Amino acid sequence: MKMIKLPLAAFLLLALSACALLGGGGNDRRATVYVLDPRVEARPDWPNVDWQLALGNADASRLTDSLRIAVRPAGHEMQVYKGAAWGKMPTDMVEDAILRTMEDSGRIPAIARQGSGIGAEYKLVLDLRRFESDYAGQPVPSARIELNAKLLHTRDQRVVAARTFRQAVPAASTAVVDVVDAFEQSLATVTAELVGWVLQSGAAHGHVHPEPAPAARPVVVPVVPVPVPAR
Repeated sequence: MKMIKLPLAAFLLLALSACALLGGGGNDRRATVYVLDPRVEARPDWPNVDWQLALGNADASRLTDSLRIAVRPAGHEMQVYKGAAWGKMPTDMVEDAILRTMEDSGRIPAIARQGSGIGAEYKLVLDLRRFESDYAGQPVPSARIELNAKLLHTRDQRVVAARTFRQAVPAASTAVVDVVDAFEQSLATVTAELVGWVLQSGAAHGHVHPEPAPAARPVVVPVVPVPVPAR
């Protein structure tokens, strides 16, 4: 009996410490604010492209796109961490990471948010499906991100490529700060995979379906009046 009680007590202690971090949807008076800021370096296999990209506003459910840090203790149960909050909406952090990585890569002439006024040949449409801490039956949670992306050719509004990116990085412990570190690693991995996919998909489509050359402007020949000799 003693050999059984010791591991059971240790398990209960771990479970109680994890549950103490969780809470309902009430507002905490004091909360530590976290903002993800992953820095992703360009990879050697990313191609250089000569087209521009417009980034649409990412869609997400109200539960997913919240300043409260969502956690899934088990099954379909959803809670939030007590005393912790995101400093930006998850969709904003995802968009910022993609924009920064694209710009810093030097592989694309220009990328901007939709409505900025740039003449973009392609548009990236995003759907953030999951952005949560998920225990999934494990003693420590994983930072789970699921992001669907569609690359559209703006001239004909056709989908060039579509893919769902999934990443789950285990946290070092149940502490919120370790969960946030896992989120940053997860977002960095998803961003790197997505940016490389966008560049490669657009390059492949542009090779098969090149943009038509702009029509040449007609040459206007000035008409010079011919003087009529006086009679």
